[in-house]
Amino acid sequence: MAKTKRGKVLWNMPSHGRGTCPVCGSTRIKLLYTQTKSDGTSIQVCKKCVKATQERVDDA
Repeated sequence: MAKTKRGKVLWNMPSHGRGTCPVCGSTRIKLLYTQTKSDGTSIQVCKKCVKATQERVDDA
């Protein structure tokens, strides 16, 4: 994982970059990756869901 995704940078983010992933529903997981929905809005997702299909992202 890149150094921007761990360590001191996370302390400046709200909740230290953690939350509930809107795609898979995992709780207390790092939400550091941006996915764009079909309507143009962007959401933060976990490392597992960064490669999720566009259908799963749109359902979230």
